[in-house]
Amino acid sequence: DFFREQLIHALIILEEGHIEPEAMAGSWAGAMGQLQFIPSTFTGYAVDYNKDGRKDIWSNLPDGFGAAANFLSASGWDGDRTWGREVLVPAELDWELTGLSVRKALDEWQAIGVRRADGRPLPKVDIEGSLVLPAGHRGPVFMVYQNFRTIMVWNRSLLYALAVGHLADRIAGGGSLLTNQDYIEEPMTRADIEELQRALNALGFDTGKPDGLAGRKTRAALKEFQKERGQPADGHPNLLILRELQNES
Repeated sequence: DFFREQLIHALIILEEGHIEPEAMAGSWAGAMGQLQFIPSTFTGYAVDYNKDGRKDIWSNLPDGFGAAANFLSASGWDGDRTWGREVLVPAELDWELTGLSVRKALDEWQAIGVRRADGRPLPKVDIEGSLVLPAGHRGPVFMVYQNFRTIMVWNRSLLYALAVGHLADRIAGGGSLLTNQDYIEEPMTRADIEELQRALNALGFDTGKPDGLAGRKTRAALKEFQKERGQPADGHPNLLILRELQNES
């Protein structure tokens, strides 16, 4: 049903003359152009920014930036706020407080001991934030705000949203990350994730059917395993914990 609807939107785009069929390039799942818009997002938010009669997100930069701004604005972007920032957390942090499901006011995070990456206090503004750990407790930690969630309307990946936010900061003149620069984690393959899921299931921590995708259920099961073993419960899969699981199962 979803892709049938997308086909209709794609045909509307062609019928309106925004792109020639042979130039209508996209990814394997149908996300098109420089912005990776699916057809229904195009018909809903693409704009003819340079007023040439076509909405072209494939080769026209003004149209591309205009469409991106239109979509982000409609999705809740606040131009007066940032997306987030790198932070320092206390060594004794309760790792259950991490993740997008936990929101606290900045003064609450300040009281817990969270600081900016350079050690300065958090801003004194009335907004809520969440802590995210893209590489687990050994990697950098970020305090993210509503604009970060708006980026995730575009793409539901934490890593995608963090990359977009940090890249935007760098383009605007910001510096590189400050913490954990020496920590480089060996990436896991999909087969590794499946093996981790099978091992957790065998030990009684339910990840569902192993599929090689570290989704919420897998991370929740991993957190329970880590808590039971007295480890930082960050729910982050890595090869070290996979080897530990293999030794136990």
